[in-house]
This record gives sequence, structure tokens and C-alpha cells, in this order.
Amino acid sequence: MLQLYIGNKNYSSWSMRPWVLLQQAGIPFEEILVRFDSFASDSKFKATLKSVSPTGKVPALVDGDLAVWDTLAIAEYLAEKFPDKHLWPADAKARAIARSVSAEMHSGFTALRTHCGMNIEANLAHIGEVIWRDHAAVRADVQRLADMWGALLDRSGGPMLFGEFTIADAFYAPVCSRIVTYALPVPEPIRAYIDRVMALPGVTAWVQGALAEQDFIAFDEPYRARR
Repeated sequence: MLQLYIGNKNYSSWSMRPWVLLQQAGIPFEEILVRFDSFASDSKFKATLKSVSPTGKVPALVDGDLAVWDTLAIAEYLAEKFPDKHLWPADAKARAIARSVSAEMHSGFTALRTHCGMNIEANLAHIGEVIWRDHAAVRADVQRLADMWGALLDRSGGPMLFGEFTIADAFYAPVCSRIVTYALPVPEPIRAYIDRVMALPGVTAWVQGALAEQDFIAFDEPYRARR
């Protein structure tokens, strides 16, 4: 069986992407959660992951004697291994766009990711209000998301970005979570898409797992001193 190494569900947006993809697609896998204790080279987290992945980071997918790291590489591997799951759109042009927007998530939206770290259990609406006021780059990132998602939903007709659930929706699920946590303002059609993503069985299962952790990782908490 496939093994997926992940970090804390409350904080690890990178881990969330392949986990939701596997869960939502109905692909069996074993979850191996490695708690964030520290990212220092001598930490238990690094020691565990270094035995699996050369980067010492999550997520990492293990399939027999093969280890695949990096979320986009994991998604591509799963799409090739399970073609019947249709993880990318069937249409070639739509597939190219889906790869493009997934890669954009992979490398972009730096301001949003920097100032609005994923924290599923927290309600940080008051922090989000200040971030929205003070950081034009965050506003620009959210505008780009709204423009992109709106155009894709108009083109596909929804309910997901390319009609049915694809890798692209899995890649943006943590962004949807961030927008909820920080109560960032988005147009109503975009809010409706976020609600649909958050209601996906794979996403709700991840959220339930995050809430059950009740684990406070101080270095992932720039806005809270305690739970």
C-alpha cells in the first residue's frame, strides 16, 4: 500500500494537498504523521523524514522501494499510476490549464502564504482584518485567486474548477482554508466555491483530523500565545 508521510494536519498545507487528493479520489494509502517538533537538523522530525526523502520535508509518498517528494511530483505520479481516477481533466487544453494553475499555486502567492499561515483550528478573523489593511501584496494575491477561480468556474460551469474534482482543487484546498481562518473578503461566487471545497469529504476528513490533534506548535503560531 502507498504510504504518505505528512506533518501536523492543523499546520501543514503542503501535506494537505496530496492527502486530500488521495482521500477524495478513493486511493488507499497509509498515513504516517510525523509531528513538527523542530526543523533543526537533529530534530526527530528531520531524522524521520531524512530516512524517507532527501529533502527531509513533508509530504513524501512511498510506493514500495520508490519515494516521491514535492507535492506536484506526487500528484503527477498518482495521475500516471491511477489513470482511471481522472485526476487531471480529460480535455488536453483544460489539462494544460490545470497544470498551469497548480504550478502557480506551487510557486506563487508568497504574500498570502507568508502572512496567513494555515491554522485550521484557529479563528484569526481579527488578524486577517489587519493583514488585509496593511499588506497590499496579500490583497493582490487574493485578487489573483478570485480572478483565476472565477474564470475557471465560468469556463467549466463548476462545481469545481474544471467541473469535476481534480488535482487543481486539491492544490487550492489549503488556500480555501486560509481564507476561512482569516476571514479574507472575496466575491460571493468565490465564497461559494470555497464552501464547496471545504465540504468535500476529503477536506472535511482532513479538517476533522486537524481539530482532533489539539497540538500547539509555537513556531507555527505567529498570532497566538496559546490554544
